[in-house]
Amino acid sequence: MSERFNRRKNNELRNIKITKNYTNHAPGSVLMEFGDTKVIVTASVEEGKPKWMEKEDKRGWLTAEYSLLPSATHTRCQRERTKISGRTQEIQRLIGRSLRACIDLEKLGDRTITIDADVIQADGGTRCASICGGFVALDIAIRKLIEQGLLTENPIIEPIGAVSVGIIDGEIKLDLDYSEDSHAQVDSNVVMTKSGKIIEFQTTAEGAPFDKNQLDEIYNIAHSAINQIIGWYC
Repeated sequence: MSERFNRRKNNELRNIKITKNYTNHAPGSVLMEFGDTKVIVTASVEEGKPKWMEKEDKRGWLTAEYSLLPSATHTRCQRERTKISGRTQEIQRLIGRSLRACIDLEKLGDRTITIDADVIQADGGTRCASICGGFVALDIAIRKLIEQGLLTENPIIEPIGAVSVGIIDGEIKLDLDYSEDSHAQVDSNVVMTKSGKIIEFQTTAEGAPFDKNQLDEIYNIAHSAINQIIGWYC
């Protein structure tokens, strides 16, 4: 078994730090840290729904935006001012889908919540950190709406969490940092509810195919880790 950074075990998470109410103005905010990956996530609330939704639709809406600070990576990346990349679009959609899966949109009422995930430092697992931070920011914002009397009941069905898993040189490893992720033969991002229901199970063979036993082990490791993560912020 190869040694990992900080001598982590293959099924061991990086150090995770959650700083709630990190900014002053957004109803919900958090600094989510997975090792050296740091993401500021906020939840903003607007009255009214997107124009594309029919007036008869009783649901509210939740959407997400994701961005990398230019200096978040080893080499400066360009700001996406006018056109966002395919990768950014895919991550935004993943964050939005994941968080909509944990909320009853009808109970949200005639309003829109926007989750903004801004990566200030990237070292692998930014989308998973963004989803976890997105839930924390959403939960804070919802609690404030209830306190203000704008919601009569909590629309959140149950907490969710996300984590990355990979296969590197035949070994299944949890919560990959950048150096591991860039060498993984199999790359997986798993999003689950607290009760163990799967929201996303993105598992791709980057270098070599994998078998059913490895797939089951990826699921089991991710399930255990996500329960651990949710336990820290709920």
